[in-house]
Amino acid sequence: MFTHAIVRTPGANFDAGLTTASFGRPLFDLVLKQYESYCQALVVCGLTLTPLEPDLRFPDSTFVEDTAILTPRGAILARPGASSREGEVEVIRPTILNFFPSPRTIDPPGTLDGGDICEAGNHFFIGLSHRTNEEGARQLAAHLAGFGYTSSTFDIRSIPSILHLKSGIACINDNTLVVMEELAGDVQFKKFNRIKVSEPESYAANCVRVNHRVLVAEGYPQLTADLHANGFNPLILDMSEFQKMDGGLSCLSLRF
Repeated sequence: MFTHAIVRTPGANFDAGLTTASFGRPLFDLVLKQYESYCQALVVCGLTLTPLEPDLRFPDSTFVEDTAILTPRGAILARPGASSREGEVEVIRPTILNFFPSPRTIDPPGTLDGGDICEAGNHFFIGLSHRTNEEGARQLAAHLAGFGYTSSTFDIRSIPSILHLKSGIACINDNTLVVMEELAGDVQFKKFNRIKVSEPESYAANCVRVNHRVLVAEGYPQLTADLHANGFNPLILDMSEFQKMDGGLSCLSLRF
């Protein structure tokens, strides 16, 4: 059960951030409206929010998930793989220290984005991507082992449709994964119950279990129906403006 979340309001230069998407520029008024709805959803799910002010130095900094990995046994500060985002970790460090006094760190030459890390009970899947390299994955695996967790790596660098591992997979309880079709057959996932997401709905694979609800992007009826059929309780949110900047539901908060 989560009790807290750290969030950061998007800045007015949000549209200057990094993106590989081709959906056009985000509409800032709608960005703020969707962000507010997202924060309200976290509160509805029982979380206390620690809201942070916009930081115009870092247009992508609303995607706080990439700055840290928070576990019940300790925290690891990440080291984002995009050079324009490196400073985001130092900016958020004081807030992390309020809750996790002795966080571990990912050090050069390692790079690691939190969006590449999928927690599945006591096991962590670590995505090797164009943002998370082998050295970053190695350091994270060592830190997780020190906390008593197991981990394994999953290379997504040959899959152009996703930026981070969690763009294509979500763990919504200890035994259930929501996973895009392109990843669903991998041997690492065979012990899990898998809710497969078809290619037309693949963006929705980035859903988030928050206590008794599953946050799901609006506009993906098949996945929503499959979640209901498997006994989950979806909470649907419009994410259109964040999708334009390669963002998803998990990206906008650090939950613990």
